[in-house]
Amino acid sequence: MAAALASASIVFGDKVEYSATLVRSAKAIYSFAEAMSTKMKSSEHWDDLIWGGAWMYYATGDNTYLAKVTSHDLAKRAGAFSHGPRYGVFGWDNKLAGTQLLLTRLRLFLSPPFPYEDMLKTFHEQTSIVMCSYLPYNTKFNRTKGGLILLNHGEPEPLQYAANAAFLATLYSDYLDASVTPGWYCGPSFFKTQVLRDFSTSQVDYILGKNPQNISYVVGFGQKYPKHVHHRGASIPKNKKVTCEGGWKWKESSNENPNTIEGAMVAGPDKNDGFHDLRVNYNYTQATLVGNSGLVAALVASSRGGGGLDRNGLFSAITPLSLSPDPET
Repeated sequence: MAAALASASIVFGDKVEYSATLVRSAKAIYSFAEAMSTKMKSSEHWDDLIWGGAWMYYATGDNTYLAKVTSHDLAKRAGAFSHGPRYGVFGWDNKLAGTQLLLTRLRLFLSPPFPYEDMLKTFHEQTSIVMCSYLPYNTKFNRTKGGLILLNHGEPEPLQYAANAAFLATLYSDYLDASVTPGWYCGPSFFKTQVLRDFSTSQVDYILGKNPQNISYVVGFGQKYPKHVHHRGASIPKNKKVTCEGGWKWKESSNENPNTIEGAMVAGPDKNDGFHDLRVNYNYTQATLVGNSGLVAALVASSRGGGGLDRNGLFSAITPLSLSPDPET
């Protein structure tokens, strides 16, 4: 919530009063999150503190937040050095890959000095590793025969993760281009930024219909798309007064959705490119906000063609003075 409010304050920066209200609320929520984190016994969701802290820094220019998100201890707790099976998987329950890229942007465009540079350099290096893991030659993540990357290792609902990866890959390629960097290294091999865009395009194309089922997984797009979406608003006829229990008959109905939920991406195929248009099986047909947000981000990023990145807008609250190390450090 703190990240959402902080980022929104930047978007609505021209509405000064409203933007300030968003920042005040974000500060209060982030402070609450920090207080709660001290009671956490596991490392789960420490990545949220870095994610929120990064956006708090962009929204306020307050070095206190930058110092927190570049803390080696916090990065370790968030799993920044673990490289486990879900490392590089950006999703609703793990923001680390997105956070590292967000802070890589800071390093590429503003070059903060010591002591922030040390951890920012590490995040930049980790982002490069994540991008390498998305490439076809890399064996960390399997792919279906149709070319969909299985970031959740064959578990159900893979499209949300593929869409997120497509977004991050395009964004990183934009960052590299904007900083006049032609590509990046994966071990001894050098790859041009176009490779990232090709990966992103392949995943979006798969989602939109270039797959073994020849089906668009976005409702209302193309000639063939899911007609039994696991979604209340789509499956219950208009103007029906239905109790919670009464809604089950619509869920279990074999009829097509009476309402077309335009633009909704469903959960997607299984690990063998198989898909069953069944409302009762949410592993195939569930439409979620978290899934669609990644797809929208990927489509917006790819539609710019690499030439529309705003280098400075995100840093509007950061002044040269605020990038100087704090006197205490």
